[in-house]
Amino acid sequence: MSSMREYPYPSKSEVRWVSPDWLDDNMEDVRIIDAQPNVHDYIMGHIPGAVYMNEGLLRVARRRQPASFVPAESIEVIFRSMGISGDVPVVVYSGPGVYSRCAAGLGDGLEQTMVAYALVRFGHRMVHILDGGIESWMESGRKLTKEFPDAQEGSFRSEIRREHFVEMEELKSIMGREDVMLFDARPTPSYEGQSMWVKPGHIPGAHSLPWRRLMTENNSRLLRDDEELRSLIGGFDLEGKRIIVYCGTGREATNEYLFFKYYLGHPDVRIYEGSFTEWSSYPENPTVTGPNPR
Repeated sequence: MSSMREYPYPSKSEVRWVSPDWLDDNMEDVRIIDAQPNVHDYIMGHIPGAVYMNEGLLRVARRRQPASFVPAESIEVIFRSMGISGDVPVVVYSGPGVYSRCAAGLGDGLEQTMVAYALVRFGHRMVHILDGGIESWMESGRKLTKEFPDAQEGSFRSEIRREHFVEMEELKSIMGREDVMLFDARPTPSYEGQSMWVKPGHIPGAHSLPWRRLMTENNSRLLRDDEELRSLIGGFDLEGKRIIVYCGTGREATNEYLFFKYYLGHPDVRIYEGSFTEWSSYPENPTVTGPNPR
């Protein structure tokens, strides 16, 4: 864990990062969500009191988007069945998973930011992320359990908070303005050239900021120290800017969205949920290749 950060961080915010010590001291007052990549990971070991949620429940196909957020009424049923209520704080964590270590590509660390973003997007206002995930819990000397808690029905009421995201047409109308800063959270090769998408490169004007750079080398669920994070973004002039983040399908961007909006407290941050998957599916939408935004 970072020795430079005092938890919970920030002290007052809808989304805060917490430590194992904080979680251990507050377990009776929160609902804990285990977002490990596979339910078998959860079965093999989870933090006591945690209920399981697979992030795949959050998205379905809609129009040209193969992975769009489910309707509000659907997420309300899901969150209530997990025992989530709007007046009870939620703590989300993930991990590489004992079971998922055998499956390539699982356990990348984004499960916890994806679920945390979905919670605030659909109306929750007391969301906590366990900095370092399940590894930090175990490294602090605490044990996992195989016992399943009784998830009583919650009273969560879903509310789509549109101030958190932009749609494609709105992005088109503002992306050329000097007061708009666009970030691409995908890995550098995807940003610069041809990847899995039908078009190569990135959205015109977007700066490359791979989400993994925000996290420590050995733990993709643990944020870097404050000094490293501020050095990483120090080259960008963010003062007075509206920040918009995107990635491939909107998943990687949740990490940077939460970082800019809640960790840094930037006053105007949005996520383009359709991201490059939606953008590149329209022939008329231009893209740029190479290392430069334009």
